[in-house]
Amino acid sequence: MKTAASIEIDRPIDEVFDFTIHHVAEWSLTVVEDVPIDIKPEGVGSTFRCVTQDHGKIMEFQGLVTCHDPPNLSACQLIGSSFDIDAVYTFEDLSGRTRVTVESTVTPKGFMKVVFFLIGWAAKGSGCKAQHNELESLKQILESREAGVSD
Repeated sequence: MKTAASIEIDRPIDEVFDFTIHHVAEWSLTVVEDVPIDIKPEGVGSTFRCVTQDHGKIMEFQGLVTCHDPPNLSACQLIGSSFDIDAVYTFEDLSGRTRVTVESTVTPKGFMKVVFFLIGWAAKGSGCKAQHNELESLKQILESREAGVSD
């Protein structure tokens, strides 16, 4: 299942890229823990553990950075027990504003293949709405911060 969402944020690209990639648990509505395991200097090949909580269900993923091209592109693969997620974040400079686009592909495993087959159309709509809500949260947090504040 593939989904995508995009949003414009009234912040410079470097700030948006850094906060989006390095502070996921601060802006995400579902990620409750994002812990680096093995950080590579070039970014690609870095690993991390990601814990999500959605509708009371907690899921753990092992993450791998598959592309890291600051401040324009970052991609990762999340390996979970029920499904895997490939996520690609692109960042476009709009003269002081930034367009963030996220595209993700969810690949179900085991019994989840049957579930996705039966209700994939509903899951896709829900996934698109969730991505949009996540980006809205990112936008709200970044635009409410004082200019020049970095963590």
